[in-house]
Order: sequence, then C-alpha cells, then structure tokens
Amino acid sequence: MQTSKLISVLIAGLFLGGCAELKEFIGAPGAPIEDRNAVATTGEGASISEVLVSSGTGQAAVVTESAGSQVVETMALPSAGGAESQAMSNIGATSLAGASGVVGLTPAQAAMLRDPASPLSKRVIYFDLDSDAVRAEYRDLVEAHAGFLKDNGAARIILQGHTDERGSRDYNLALGQRRAEAVKQAMSLLGLREEQAETVSLGEEKPVQEGNDERAWQLNRRAEIHYLGE
Repeated sequence: MQTSKLISVLIAGLFLGGCAELKEFIGAPGAPIEDRNAVATTGEGASISEVLVSSGTGQAAVVTESAGSQVVETMALPSAGGAESQAMSNIGATSLAGASGVVGLTPAQAAMLRDPASPLSKRVIYFDLDSDAVRAEYRDLVEAHAGFLKDNGAARIILQGHTDERGSRDYNLALGQRRAEAVKQAMSLLGLREEQAETVSLGEEKPVQEGNDERAWQLNRRAEIHYLGE
C-alpha cells in the first residue's frame, strides 16, 4: 500500500514538473507571439540565423552566429509609412540614425527645389578619379543648398556617395562615404546643422550610366542630394 502511494506521489511530481516546463516554453499569458524567419548568411564567417519580430513591443531581435557563439541584438521597428520608414526605403538597407524630429517640406519649399531656374534643382556633384575633393565649379551649388537648409530648419537631406565600377567593393564603399562626407562638411561650413544631413555610401552598386568607358565612369563618380519628404 505504501509502495502504491509512493508511486502515485512520484507520478504527480513528474506531471507538475512537466506542466511548469510547458508554461515556461509557452510564456506568460498575454506574451507577444514572435515570427521567426531564417535569412541568408551575411558577411564573412558570420550569419544571421533568426530574426524575431515581436508584434507586442514593436521591436525585432536579431540573432547573429559567429565562430560558434551567438549574439542577440534588439532594435526598434520603424512605423509603416513614417518618415523613418520612407528614408530607409530611399537608401536601401542603410539606417537613418539621425533623422528624428520634424521632417518635411511645405508645398512652397518643394516647388522651390523643383524650379529648373533655381540652382536647388541641381542635386549631383561629380568628382575626379579616386578623389573626394569637391571641385570649385560646384561651390555655388553647395552654397545654394546649404543656404536653403539654414533657412529651413525642418528640412532634412541624405547625401549619397557613389563611385565607378573600378576598384574593390570595400574600397569603393569607403570612397563613396568620403565623397558624401566631403559635401556635408562643405555645407556645414556654410550653415548646415549636423542633424539636418545623413551620409551613406552606395559605392559602385547604383550606376546612372552602364558601361566601362570614361564617359560612364565620369557620370558614376558622384554625390547626390536627396531631400526627405519631397
């Protein structure tokens, strides 16, 4: 009889323990459900194994595996249709870390930027081979945009740096970044505030002219000015 009671107690203990583990696996009542999607390897020797999107918190957890270890990072998700979401769409997978606050243009400001008679309608600065120096011929263009941004504090821009196809991918990304930063620095000396501009390099990935001749290379060595909300 005592043996039967002991067996009953052991079975009950195992059952309760299993319930506790099941509850821990499921999570507390009301916990957000996560969507799990495997993605491809990124980088050399590292991969993103999972992206966990929480519908309750508006955050994503990125699990990165490298050399047998895992690193988990969390990030906020941009709201659909918001300024951050639109900016991220404009520059691909690159983040827009500093474009917070009021972002946008009035109809009058947008019209001013599109006026073909205005230097503000010109948005491209070309560079010499393997150079990030802003040429003197673009002084008026840089000054016009810097003045507009100085007078319109809510305006925000993204400066995209580009290169031609020659050189390694890593070198071209670095060169494109230097070109975007050079334009930003020139505008900063003329009144641009730090929070009004973000820089990003697309390297050789977005040519405006296909081909491997000097004409195509000249057109692809450039920095572009993009206004948010235009």
